[in-house]
Amino acid sequence: MKKNGIINSELARVVAEMGHKDSLTIADCGLPIPQEVERVDLALTKGYPEFLKILRAMLKDLVVEKAILAAEIKEESPKLEAEILELLPDIEIEYIPHTEFKKKTNNSRAVVRSGETIPYANIILISGVDF
Repeated sequence: MKKNGIINSELARVVAEMGHKDSLTIADCGLPIPQEVERVDLALTKGYPEFLKILRAMLKDLVVEKAILAAEIKEESPKLEAEILELLPDIEIEYIPHTEFKKKTNNSRAVVRSGETIPYANIILISGVDF
């Protein structure tokens, strides 16, 4: 049995398989997930699990060099944006229109679906290296 870190077997495998510059999306329960992209569906009910809980867990296991957010988060969910930025103090943040964000998920290794219902609770994490 794994001692700590992510214990969801699908998600742990995806993180272990990621290389430098690969991307992983953490999504709210409404973001469309492309058919050709692996789905790790953690959603149980609306609001659970929360986007931020998943993001915090991911940041403990995944080296992140950049994050991409929908520009609309600034207007629609500024509190969530502030919490995300607090978790990523030394990480480059890129803002793009939500329509472009949805297209970029096509390149993700996987999309992790949360139960989150806060508007624009989506992030694309670009993996870095730890050496």
